[in-house]
Amino acid sequence: MSRHIDYYVSLMSPWTYLGSARIEALAAKHGATLTIWPVDFSQVFPASGGLPLPKRAPQRQAYRMMELKRWRDHLGVPINLQPKHFPGNELPAAKCVIALREKGDGAGAIRLAHAVLRGVWEEEKDAADLPTLEAIIRSVGLDAAQVLAMSQAPEIAARRERDTKRAIERGVFGAPSYVIDGEIFWGQDRLDFVARKLAAG
Repeated sequence: MSRHIDYYVSLMSPWTYLGSARIEALAAKHGATLTIWPVDFSQVFPASGGLPLPKRAPQRQAYRMMELKRWRDHLGVPINLQPKHFPGNELPAAKCVIALREKGDGAGAIRLAHAVLRGVWEEEKDAADLPTLEAIIRSVGLDAAQVLAMSQAPEIAARRERDTKRAIERGVFGAPSYVIDGEIFWGQDRLDFVARKLAAG
């Protein structure tokens, strides 16, 4: 029986970006299904004792930058450590991802989410800018006008609120988080453990 991975992300997270290709590859290798949940971490952090980046202590911010450099070099993933459009408003892109997922196009939702992350962290794009977001949507083979129209439905914003509450209830507190059989794996640096879990299944 194949495993299922609930994939909780922030579309502004460099850590989500660093793990994006690898979680797709692991799911494919092990025949696991993957559902993406771009939840609102501005609600998750205060509910779980976390702080947004600007409010963290200088020591933690400095260490984060050091770790980003280490992982960039270790993985060979191109990443701008201080991109032009971070922090930014991920809501427009998140609603597009959710609209695709809710329509039943889970693969398209993941493809778009990862293109948005690449745009922010590698290509210096502002994913909150409508023409830029339209171009990103088209770049992954989707109809930009249709996706954006779907994303404006009131139920999509309500769905994100419900997804966020569910993430908090499940114990999710950071991005990315991979949840398999109720077990949380927080961070792209836990993907080796995700691989073991999938192999054991």
